[in-house]
Amino acid sequence: MSKRSLNGTDFTAMVLAGAEQLQQHAEHVNSLNVFPVPDGDTGTNMNLTMSAGVAELKRNNSDSIGHSAGVLSKGLLMGARGNSGVITSQLFRGFGRYAASYTELNTIQFAAALQTGVDAAYKAVVKPVEGTILTVAKEAAKHAVFYARRTNDITELMEQVLLKAQETLSQTPEMLPVLKQVGVVDSGGQGLVYIYDGFLRYLQGKSGHAEYAEVRQAVMVEHQEPASAVLSSPSAVFADRPELAQSKIETEDIEFLYDMEFFINRQLGGSGAHFDEDQFRKALSVNGDSIIIIADDELIKVHVHSKEPGEVLNLALRFGEITQIHILNMREQHRDLLTTGLDIDPMPDLFAEMPIDPVEHSREQAPVTPPADELAPYGFIAVASGQGIADIFKSLGVDVVLSGGQTMNPSTEDFVNAIGSISAQHVYILPNNSNIVLAAQQAGELLEGERNVTVIPSKSIPQGIAAAFAFSEEENQDTNTDNMMDAIARIKSGQVTYSVRDTQIDNLEIKAGQYIGIENSKIVTSAEGLLASCKELLSKMLVSGDEIVTILAGEETQTEMTAELADWLSENYPDAEVEVHQGGQPVYYYIFSVES
Repeated sequence: MSKRSLNGTDFTAMVLAGAEQLQQHAEHVNSLNVFPVPDGDTGTNMNLTMSAGVAELKRNNSDSIGHSAGVLSKGLLMGARGNSGVITSQLFRGFGRYAASYTELNTIQFAAALQTGVDAAYKAVVKPVEGTILTVAKEAAKHAVFYARRTNDITELMEQVLLKAQETLSQTPEMLPVLKQVGVVDSGGQGLVYIYDGFLRYLQGKSGHAEYAEVRQAVMVEHQEPASAVLSSPSAVFADRPELAQSKIETEDIEFLYDMEFFINRQLGGSGAHFDEDQFRKALSVNGDSIIIIADDELIKVHVHSKEPGEVLNLALRFGEITQIHILNMREQHRDLLTTGLDIDPMPDLFAEMPIDPVEHSREQAPVTPPADELAPYGFIAVASGQGIADIFKSLGVDVVLSGGQTMNPSTEDFVNAIGSISAQHVYILPNNSNIVLAAQQAGELLEGERNVTVIPSKSIPQGIAAAFAFSEEENQDTNTDNMMDAIARIKSGQVTYSVRDTQIDNLEIKAGQYIGIENSKIVTSAEGLLASCKELLSKMLVSGDEIVTILAGEETQTEMTAELADWLSENYPDAEVEVHQGGQPVYYYIFSVES
């Protein structure tokens, strides 16, 4: 049915239809893993994120699309889970910012709102990678801007948006080698296609309960069957994708090696020099690139990759006091990635668009002020699944252990509430899963100016435990942060679970039901027996033979097998120090930590 404008009521109905479409296919998205492990969760995370937005809309809807889009943005932001959920929330956050001053949108405005959403999502990801949900959203929005000049019908425009999203989704394996290797397409992109499909179904007047048309995107790969589904990643493949891209460049080829982000407070200090953004950008470009500058009357937000960080700071000091300085050596990060397989997120993104949306700061139900007058210097939040692992973190001084992991990611709101419950001057968060890091960082950004929060980007339980061990209350914040970052870089993490389907990854043939060993998010072993897979994985992880090895036994393991494994380690690696704990974690029979 033809529709020349979109108001808040129609937008709300579109969102509900999109959320319903996604909900009906969440398990389908979950089943499409790059890694054939039994904990795919992209569909679950996106579904829970959309459900949070829908709940807000149901409580507070309006005929104004500006109001409704803002309400949706708030709900999605606080309910965002996992990388896919955070990116989805950012897509609609940008959409809501554009729509804020409108009661209705025409085709050109609707397309512009989609594009603004894409811009916000790309800014939320420190190192965006093409071939993901970001690419699907970007190409669909770009086509919308083009096509909006040729039609005044919102329904016709949405049809084009969906077609372009489907087309781009089918091309994602050509953009990311891991997708083509396994024979699937991006799971987050598939989830977004389902949402857009629901949007169109409402606009066309189709029942939300009618049979949904499947997106046909099976990709043929030589010597492989076509994939029956698109992918998600139980081991946070989103975080692994930058590794695949960066492993193709040499460390010394990184010319502008210092990744810098900071604020300039124009109200304080400075020499009174007039700030000319173009001239400032030109000065930074002499020894830098990747320059982003966002300025208002009070603050200037700066991002730059530079050869000369000292010169950058000297330039900035002319215009005011410098605050919240983050400097990362990208060559060091690249060496860590190549030598340990770790993909350490450099820093929280400081570049949320200005001004800050007041809707996103209205957290009536979230306690953001500590309940006690006397504040401890430090507090800790960790994410863990399994009572034994939770007990370990508590014994190390962690104040709040959020229940979660790969299969159930805590939301941004969960982190905000946990932060609010801790009476401490500075709160550290240990996400312990790369698919949880973004939600934790988003919580910290929401509380910026109210609470002092640092996310240590631990991407496994062993990394989180190592970071907690490295902490000392006697040290200052910077020293503790450095020590914890060093600790997680020294840890090798291993996990053993079973394969849910036949596949081939990096020349490793894997059959459904086999036990697979994962080292630092990469499948390295596959065996018919659980004990055999554990031994093979540990043999790859132990190099010198005198490392510290920690075994965390899962809820489905047998005491006899755990003892046999420990005996095997003592016999074959007599110089290794072996510790065994009952972790009680689901999904993974064993989690291994190897520290040199």
